[in-house]
Amino acid sequence: MVENGHHHHHNHPPVAAPPVASLQQPLGGARGPAYPPAEQLTQLNYCIHSNPSWGQTVLLAFQHYIVMLGSVVMISTRLVPRMGGSHGDKARVIQSVLFMSGLNTLLQTLIGSRLPTVMGPSFAYILSVLAIINDFADEEFSSEHERFVHTMRAIQGALIISSFANIIVGFSRAWGDFTKLFSPVVIVSYVCVVGLGLFGRGFPELGNCVEIGLPMLIFLVVFQQYMKRIHNRAHSLSERFGLMLCIALVWAFAAILTVAGAYNNVGETTKLSCRTDRSYLIETAPWVRISYPFQWGAPIFRASHVFGMMGAALVSTVESTGTFYAASRFAGATPPPAHVISRSIGFQGIGQLLDGLFGSIAGNTASVENVGLLGLTHVGSRRVVQVSAAFMFFFSIFGKFGAFFASIPLPIYAAIYCILYGLVAAVGVTFIQFTNNNSMRNIYVSGTSLFLGISISQYFVMNTDYVRTGQGPVRSGGGWFNDILNTIFSSPPTVAMMVGTLLDNTLDAHDAHNDRGVPWWMPFQHRQGDSRNEEFYSFPLRINEYMPRRYL
Repeated sequence: MVENGHHHHHNHPPVAAPPVASLQQPLGGARGPAYPPAEQLTQLNYCIHSNPSWGQTVLLAFQHYIVMLGSVVMISTRLVPRMGGSHGDKARVIQSVLFMSGLNTLLQTLIGSRLPTVMGPSFAYILSVLAIINDFADEEFSSEHERFVHTMRAIQGALIISSFANIIVGFSRAWGDFTKLFSPVVIVSYVCVVGLGLFGRGFPELGNCVEIGLPMLIFLVVFQQYMKRIHNRAHSLSERFGLMLCIALVWAFAAILTVAGAYNNVGETTKLSCRTDRSYLIETAPWVRISYPFQWGAPIFRASHVFGMMGAALVSTVESTGTFYAASRFAGATPPPAHVISRSIGFQGIGQLLDGLFGSIAGNTASVENVGLLGLTHVGSRRVVQVSAAFMFFFSIFGKFGAFFASIPLPIYAAIYCILYGLVAAVGVTFIQFTNNNSMRNIYVSGTSLFLGISISQYFVMNTDYVRTGQGPVRSGGGWFNDILNTIFSSPPTVAMMVGTLLDNTLDAHDAHNDRGVPWWMPFQHRQGDSRNEEFYSFPLRINEYMPRRYL
């Protein structure tokens, strides 16, 4: 391994010193230090299996819950009104999605990837859900509530059947075997686009209410980064809990503006974005409600819905995998081996099956913003994320309390995403240290996949009618075929992964074996390839005694 090689030089200075000196000062006048590749990030306070005190663990877990809540509210707010749902229906959908997010988070952290990743609803499913909504647009219903329930039952049916796509590619090991084609060159653009591809949820959303979003962004940078440098005692507090303090301050500021009447004479869109009383969740959410299977009624199965949803299931597989690689870096773990990636996607499929049974509005994926939070707080502890699942369960059951936090204005979340998505993108770039940075071939592969990943998906997003029909640029005779292709090519990580993998494995792949970083990467891809794989990714307690060997 790279680090071992570094220690080897250290132990035998007479032999190793001359070549290291020549490597570290390649430019005649350069006198700055050259940093050797390092498999672990410096300044991580807690890695995957080291834990903060219980008090800090609970606070950090609550912070993870608050961060993941943004996507839950955004997806529900975008879809439920179009289905004919009322504010009360939206509150119940949010409760169901929260309950399933808690269940899926526990599933992944205990027996799936074992990485500290929160599992939340995926935006990849929006196109297929819109297609289902449009299918029922011309049908007659006795009330809008009946239209909502009927659409939810159709979404349930599509989620249940399409979940087998993930279950099969995961537990058959097909996806894990495919990931063996990756090299650090592919991972650079792939993980980078996992963060950068979400730019639309950053400043464009923040701009819907600049007077709330911009102070949040500025406060977050000042409190979380600059304040911690003022005093040693403030360092860890500001670093780990600065985000919660900023949310509380700006949320209170937004409430004051709302009460003072600052938004009384503005447009409806501005009111929705800025006011703290426009979600109507607190008034309509039930005090106590437990999600249960088939809560909206018996699922409705239609082949066209299922095929469209399968495209979203495959996209969520690709997006989760990229997020897992980023999480492993922030958690101080080795890159997840192929068999771990396979089983995590298999369990993600089981999670989607449960999403369908319990009546969630979308399938699940690894939450990118929560992985960014690992980097922001410098805490990559698995236990913190597992405790955050308890908050998801609690607030999904006690609806009024959950609704209180769910009414945080979305521009506040957008400001947080500006930082968190950027961190995930930047951690992808760190993989380039394990390749030959000066290889023109590597620069070509990384640059092309990075740019096309963002550019192709942007073309599809710009030419998709999200308001009415949900139709994208691919418009053949088969609606389900259109949905699959439009969903796949609307996903930046999916496009970047496909382009990068194709180029990296066909352009002088054999001759550029070392330049691509394959000798460093390959040991991590096999169960016994690196001794630390077992340490990070083995099951807790004695679960391995009850699991089939091929899934371990």
